[in-house]
Amino acid sequence: MSTENDRRSIILVLEDVEEIRDGIEELLKADGYRVIPARSEADATRQARSEHPSLILASLGGAESAVIAAAKRVREGAGLSENIPIVIFCSPTRPEGAEVEIGLGVYVICPDNFDQLRASLRRLLPVWPTT
Repeated sequence: MSTENDRRSIILVLEDVEEIRDGIEELLKADGYRVIPARSEADATRQARSEHPSLILASLGGAESAVIAAAKRVREGAGLSENIPIVIFCSPTRPEGAEVEIGLGVYVICPDNFDQLRASLRRLLPVWPTT
């Protein structure tokens, strides 16, 4: 059974490209996060129901609005609180280095590097994970 601290450090990574998903997972795990990889909206919803992530990181192919809608459906379909932030990673419609809060707990981040993504995640997660 997970403790409250364990739950606060869980990131659901929704990415349909295996190599990208694996790379993000590896980097986040190295930082001490517990990562739940998902390759589709249905897979993410199923896993979010049982694992209760504290943040959803989505980077699916397609228009930014479609990715945001998919991530919101995962959050809603899994019965997660609207307080669970959604981060849309590397949207092609935003310039590199951009970080935009678009409301309703949804953020679009296209970092220059992984350190910028890390800093954004630290601001959004209730507790910085410990190893």
